[in-house]
Parts: sequence; C-alpha cells; structure tokens
Amino acid sequence: MKTVLITGSAGFLGCHISQHFSELGWQVIGVDLLAPEKVQLGPKARYARMQLPSPEFSALLRETAPDACIHCAGRASVPLSMSEPAADFHSNTVLTFELLDALRLAAPRCRFILLSSAAVYGNPKSLPVSENTHVAPLSPYGFHKRQCELLCQEFARIYSLPTLAVRIFSAYGPGLRRQVVWDICERLIKSGSLSLSGTGQESRDFIHATDIARALALLSEKAPADGEIYNLSTGRETSIRELAEKLISHLGKNAEPVFDGRNRAGDPLNWQADVGKLSALGFRPEITLEQGLAQVAAWARAELALS
Repeated sequence: MKTVLITGSAGFLGCHISQHFSELGWQVIGVDLLAPEKVQLGPKARYARMQLPSPEFSALLRETAPDACIHCAGRASVPLSMSEPAADFHSNTVLTFELLDALRLAAPRCRFILLSSAAVYGNPKSLPVSENTHVAPLSPYGFHKRQCELLCQEFARIYSLPTLAVRIFSAYGPGLRRQVVWDICERLIKSGSLSLSGTGQESRDFIHATDIARALALLSEKAPADGEIYNLSTGRETSIRELAEKLISHLGKNAEPVFDGRNRAGDPLNWQADVGKLSALGFRPEITLEQGLAQVAAWARAELALS
C-alpha cells in the first residue's frame, strides 16, 4: 500500500484530495491544525494535528516514509495577501522551504507536489496560457506561489528531491465557502438579488475539486517529478456573467446580475489554461461545469438553510 501525506488536509482541497486518495486505496496521513473530530479524511486515514513548520513533521516523515507529499497548506487569499504580505510570505514561501528541507533530510525519495496557482500569470497577453507563458503576478500571493515553484526546482536540481508543481486555476466544489461561486450562491439565496464587482466580462477557467484530486493521483504515479510545472484546469473559459446566469438557473431564482464596473486590486481579468501538458499524461476532467454548479448549488442551499 502506498502512503500519501497531505498538509492542509482539513481545508477545502485537502479534504477532497484526502478522500479521493483514500478511495484509491492509499494510506492517507493528514496534517492540519483542526481538532481531529472536525476532520474528514476517509475511513482508514491517519491524522496528525500540528502547527507547520514543526520538528514533529520530520519525525512523522521518518516514521511513515510516505511515497508522496501533497502540499495544500498555506494561505490562499489574494485580498489578504495584499493587506498582510508578511503573513502570506511566511505561510507560503517560508513554509514550503521548511517542508522541502525536512523531506531532503528525512524522506528524500518522497515525491513532493506543490499546489501552486494561476495567480503567477497575472494578466496574460493572450489565451490560453501555457506553462511557458511569461509570469507576471499582480499580488503578493502570486509572487509567493512563484517563489514556492522556484524552491521546488531548487530542491529537485540541487538535491535530487522529486518535486513538481500544479498551477490550479479556479477551483470550486462543495465545501468552499469563499470566492466567486460561493459568493454568488450566498447572495442569491439570502437576498434573491445579485450585485458583483467588475463588468461581468472577466473570465475564469473553473475546475471541480474532485477533478483536481484525480489529476494529483495521476501525477503521483506518472509525472517525472524533476521540478516541472503543470497547468491544472479544464481549458475552458467562462465569463463571470455566464457563471452567474448558470447559478441563477440552478438555484431557481429570478434575478439579473448587476456589475459595478470596478475590479479588485490583484485580480486578473481573464484566464484560460492550455492543459496539453497534463493531458499528455492521460488526464481528462470528468465533471462538467453544469454538473459541478448544480452540485454546489444544492450544497449551498442546504448549508445556508442551516445558518
């Protein structure tokens, strides 16, 4: 049985990834700060509660000798990175270095997978963007994720630690209580109306959390892991206006989205991924946007009925 260690396992993506690997028959070891009773990782998963970085992490590596480490921990908020860049730097760049160094010393054969972000691209000049596109982050979060990618390449090339990074575009799914899909659902359910920032012509490339977990399982087995980078998304561009209209329909609301014409600092305008590199390894997303949004709408309705 193979073993995967997942940092940030109590978070949105961490939960989905943990459960998927558990279903595939991996031994899952989750690491996070929440109390064990609040974490759902799978029936046979093990959970280690700790504040990273920690000497306990190195001890855990030596004890369990994981085959893969998927790094989901760290801040994932552009607005917070704009107002608190030091905290974002420490929770992303510094933490990534500490984990890589621990692996170098305690588990040098463990495959390290960094969850990076399309935020490293900023506002690309043309779409779709490939992994070779010039990076130009617009926020501290984007800069810090790029630094994490470079650290992965450093440890791969200098210490032969097997590493890779995935640039996730716009993740969504049940359990995510922030970002645009949740914001739209919450406003429609609570007020029946919908006011959003921007013009509505901004676009994103949305990928469901389950498909992200599937891609990571594939990369854990098939990727070279020599410091390379993969775009992780569907390759389909969706405008925010189109997204809003789909969610209005799924929630059964009679509303018209209103946009204020202002874009938030640090937010890119348009995203669409070139996913050819990941597709060449055999990955194909399985959950369509219509299916995923219907799922999220039902989940949000149930969640907000309890609040």
